[in-house]
Amino acid sequence: MSVGRWGFGVGATAVLVATGAWVVWPQDIDTDLWHEIRPAIEARLAADAHGTGYGEADPELGARWFCRAEALELDERGGVVRAGVDTFCMEYGVQAHSLVECSGVHVPQVLRLERDADAAGGYRVLSQEEPPEGAGYVEWTHAHFGHFARAELDGTLSATPLEAAARTHFGLAADAPVSDC
Repeated sequence: MSVGRWGFGVGATAVLVATGAWVVWPQDIDTDLWHEIRPAIEARLAADAHGTGYGEADPELGARWFCRAEALELDERGGVVRAGVDTFCMEYGVQAHSLVECSGVHVPQVLRLERDADAAGGYRVLSQEEPPEGAGYVEWTHAHFGHFARAELDGTLSATPLEAAARTHFGLAADAPVSDC
């Protein structure tokens, strides 16, 4: 084999390796952009969850959804932000001066947003995708997230911030116990 062919082969291999590393290498999250779009994402999550929980069927609980999202990937192009996020929503109510946990959902999602001066927070959600339950989940996450982002989808999002927000919302003490609905 000639030196020219070896050189071409090595060059092509280097390009493929560099491209693969760019696709799976962890991205730095633009924290300023994340702080701008996070309220719109979390409001959308809570709105979507409304009416789906066990606690909402019992008016005495006054149940409400509390949601949190963590950025895994952010990309802004042409005024549209693609946000790959890990989402966690919990439905809480109150009973006998304690917090009751009624329902919950933890799922990765990809949302696309654009700036909108009339929208709360200055952004509106254009589209929202999540994986199917069961079969197809792994394939969906592989198609929508890079290797390092998928590694963050390990179910370690804590309910503590959601519990704190729920206690504040319901006017409960910071150490009010949490029980099942």
